[in-house]
Amino acid sequence: MESQDPQIPQPHNHALQTPPTETTHHSPLFGCAANFAYKMKANLGFRSKWAELNGAMGDLGTYIPIVLALTLADDLNLGTTLIFTGVYNIITGAIYGVPMPVQPMKAIAAVAISGTGFGVPEIMAAGIITGGVLFVLGVTGLMQLVYKLIPLSIVRGIQLAQGLSFALTAVKYVRKVQNFSNSKSMGDRPWLGLDGLVLAIVCACFIVIVNGAGEEMEHTDERETTNGHDEEESPNTRKRRNLRNFIFSLHSAFFIFLLGVVLAFIRNPKVVNDIKFGPSSIEVVKISKHAWKEGFIKGAIPQLPLSILNSVVAVCKLSSDLFPGRDFSATSLSVTVGLMNVIGCWFGAMPSCHGAGGLAGQYKFGGRSGGCIAILGTAKLILGLVLGTSLVKILDQFPVGVLGVLLLFAGIELAMASRDMNTKEESFVMLTCTAVSLVGSSAALGFVCGIVAHLLLRLRNFSKDQPSYTIWMHAP
Repeated sequence: MESQDPQIPQPHNHALQTPPTETTHHSPLFGCAANFAYKMKANLGFRSKWAELNGAMGDLGTYIPIVLALTLADDLNLGTTLIFTGVYNIITGAIYGVPMPVQPMKAIAAVAISGTGFGVPEIMAAGIITGGVLFVLGVTGLMQLVYKLIPLSIVRGIQLAQGLSFALTAVKYVRKVQNFSNSKSMGDRPWLGLDGLVLAIVCACFIVIVNGAGEEMEHTDERETTNGHDEEESPNTRKRRNLRNFIFSLHSAFFIFLLGVVLAFIRNPKVVNDIKFGPSSIEVVKISKHAWKEGFIKGAIPQLPLSILNSVVAVCKLSSDLFPGRDFSATSLSVTVGLMNVIGCWFGAMPSCHGAGGLAGQYKFGGRSGGCIAILGTAKLILGLVLGTSLVKILDQFPVGVLGVLLLFAGIELAMASRDMNTKEESFVMLTCTAVSLVGSSAALGFVCGIVAHLLLRLRNFSKDQPSYTIWMHAP
């Protein structure tokens, strides 16, 4: 019998177990409810409490900068956003049983931060329109058709482009002082200080030592401790092995985030005076005809290709790669993204989607179950209810270099998903898609160029494989 990978949970073992027998004595409706509740409980179960808590920090390098920028530049209601995205996290964790992320819609955020008069009504209109289109694509089954038709090399190209984009942005956060309200770099970051280069470099080295390149480091100790010769080890060897086990069991992302919170208060102790307890008021956003028009043209049109490719197709593929045996439907992902925005944006919550980068980041730092994302969602919900919008004062003092380090490793983990391209043709298509996506800053443009390259290669191979005939013409 083949041994199962200890790092990949087997959720179906829980989900397929029969609930307690007493439910069979009740009505079928009660049995269905019991099965549903049992599955939700299994999906929210922890593989390891500390590992799941550590994994929950893996997406903050993307989430915090964008939310902070929208709050500072466009008066986004941070309290409302935390409450809604916290609820989204808990629900998606219960539904999917994996650390399915909830991230800002980046194309819409980019337009809003650019200072083009794209305010909260326009942001919410763009989110509602994008969510509505994704919901329709999901319920009609068209999204599943799109998922089946897109070649794997194109998906890998989008993942590689997004991963490299995250990594490049992370390096910018580490090297340059950032002004999120204007989305601009303000010059070189000093070497020393509570948000200096030395701090960021130390955090990066700490993550590499603890996490290594991924799972392979985690398996090494298991082989060493199961060789059957523990009793023959010398005291020094045993001490070294115990030290390695202790180091590799540390939860790097959690400690680094906790360090950032402490440094935020040290950098500006007066921030305590700005904290006001209680949730922000939740109100329905008034959206004018002009806001609907601007939201559609400037926000929804550039966001839709990115949401379809990176938030649904790429996430669906990456989820299946990281959690073999699980059934991740492009239809369900499209519907959940649609519902999040069709509901939440009316009340001023930031337009949200799933994201391959967030999933890769949470997996990198130990997230393996829906409980991971539920922890993060619960924390967001509590912070939104207790601190509301005043939390932005604390986030504004959080060391940006530390966020950059978390984002860097999330981007690298996502980019590494593309290492399974086995042929030169697949790599050619993937890199074409990646290059155009990065240089053109458009996943849609990269997708089109990748599809063209894929079709031209197929046509070339088809022509090459056809038999040639020589026609001899004889004179009568």
